[in-house]
Amino acid sequence: MSAPISIRLDESVQVILDDEAKRRKIGISTLIREIATEAAKEVRRKRVREGSEAVARHIKKCPEAAEFFEFWGTPRIDGL
Repeated sequence: MSAPISIRLDESVQVILDDEAKRRKIGISTLIREIATEAAKEVRRKRVREGSEAVARHIKKCPEAAEFFEFWGTPRIDGL
């Protein structure tokens, strides 16, 4: 469920967003919602990448973690 928010924009920013919304033939609220949604997705992707990098660093430093990852993290087909 979405919740309304209120933001203040500098006039120059609002003019840019108004122009872009008109160019896309959507309302400024829709444009800002799309921009915010994409920014939130990028933040989430960045956090996942950072977490993956931390795991990779740990595996590189810890032989036990590397062994675990090699066994459990590598897909295998029985009999091959």
